[in-house]
Amino acid sequence: MKKILRIVAWGAGVVVALIVLGVGFLYVRYPSVDPVRDLSVSATPERLARGAYLANHVAVCVDCHSTRNWEYFAGPIVPGTEGKGGEVFDESFGFPGAIHAHNITPAALGSATDGILYRAITSGVDKDGNALFPLMPYTRYNSMSEEDVLSVIAYVRTLKPIENTPPATKLDFPLNLIVRTIPMKRTPQPEPDTSNIYEYGKYLTNAASCTECHTKQVKGEPIAGMEFAGGFEFPFPDKSVVRSANITPDEETGIGSWSETNFVEKFKYFDAPEAKTLKAADIGYQSMMPWLMYAGMTERDLSAIYKFLRTVKPVKNHVEKYTPAK
Repeated sequence: MKKILRIVAWGAGVVVALIVLGVGFLYVRYPSVDPVRDLSVSATPERLARGAYLANHVAVCVDCHSTRNWEYFAGPIVPGTEGKGGEVFDESFGFPGAIHAHNITPAALGSATDGILYRAITSGVDKDGNALFPLMPYTRYNSMSEEDVLSVIAYVRTLKPIENTPPATKLDFPLNLIVRTIPMKRTPQPEPDTSNIYEYGKYLTNAASCTECHTKQVKGEPIAGMEFAGGFEFPFPDKSVVRSANITPDEETGIGSWSETNFVEKFKYFDAPEAKTLKAADIGYQSMMPWLMYAGMTERDLSAIYKFLRTVKPVKNHVEKYTPAK
């Protein structure tokens, strides 16, 4: 009996040792990203204008990094909170832990070099070397053009400084270890050819991270073959659930019957000042889609996204848009 107990104890010790070695390997080996670049971004008027457009209306960085008023439809940003961070995505929203959006105003970024910001945006590692949870879609920003990334950096440097220190993100085990393996080396793309409407629309769709929310996932992994087919669930604290729309060109369940004008007008409806005063309770459901920000895209850019989406594989997938709280 004693011999069996010694064997069991020895086996348990080996397992513990392997776990410790495995965790140690993860911390030593990952995140595996490029070193911080020696970078100094010149804030030209052109870059500031482009950065403001991208950060507010395409990549919508300001969306998660500000306070949103969820009393109103699509959660408009509370004026004066732009970039202060603190938005929380936790178990009540279906997330594995508590993810806190960082403060991206100069009050918090003063010690971060442009190279550090560049790596955070494109590779997913913060100034302290910690892996960012990919709710911040750096896997998409990774393939944005060099000039667009530099423009975003130039712009966030101009935000009003706001003193605010959000709590550190805390993820459940084992995701707290897995997340270290997700950051990636930079794979920049050339400047988009705006004359090639397909390629330009594809570029904008990536920068806007459309597939992130419009593809259903299982255990954090997109379902192959269901790209853009919708069904991604967003549970709210009141236990209601809203789901992303099918934006493939399927005639019956997607946007196949939509004209380009229908598509553009759907977004531009939220560009009117009165759209910011629509109460979710009056509409009957809430939306995680930052309509009020995407509405600021130019009609040309929205048309380019529409034309690209018309080329993706049609997927028949009926989505129940909303399930009320029980």
